[in-house]
Amino acid sequence: MPYRFCDKKSLDRAAEGAVHQGCIGYASDFRYCDIDDIFALAESRNEQPFIVIPDGIEDPHNLGSILRSCECGGVHGVIIGKNRQVAVTDTVIKVAEGAAEYVKVARVVNVNDAIREIKDRGVWVYALDMGGEDIYKANLSGAVALVVGAEGKGVSKLTKQLCDGVLSLPLRGKINSLNASVAAALGIYARIAHDDINS
Repeated sequence: MPYRFCDKKSLDRAAEGAVHQGCIGYASDFRYCDIDDIFALAESRNEQPFIVIPDGIEDPHNLGSILRSCECGGVHGVIIGKNRQVAVTDTVIKVAEGAAEYVKVARVVNVNDAIREIKDRGVWVYALDMGGEDIYKANLSGAVALVVGAEGKGVSKLTKQLCDGVLSLPLRGKINSLNASVAAALGIYARIAHDDINS
């Protein structure tokens, strides 16, 4: 079970006035699925699997926004890691505005092992990161997974090496990156646009 040490002021703030006795635990009633369930949903819709993999997202607001974009964009499932990654907490559920009830989320011990598994099952996995192919020019047909990197860190080195390619969103301003949830939403809709153009 992941844990971290905090000072008393941080605990007081997190407890929001409740008595904490120096320890606070977070639990959620959210039910995770298996990777098989994600593939089964795609098959039931007669569609190629479309998966989003947040890599080390720590901000629950970002994960909640990603789940909302996934639901709106018809993503079949999301795969998150159990370590160094926010779980589907009450805050995530609140920010997702109901989407957490409809999006399948698989929580795995090792994201890289999950990537290997879905690649073996015919899914092309792409990292959303800087220095890659323009996502609007890429071939996103077939079974696809998009890996979204963590806030400030991007996609981890080993995870990027496991991916079949790197896709980038065109940036025309002076800032060289987007918020993780915004990048995920744009990546999801780039796939939708690709499908619409080629259908």
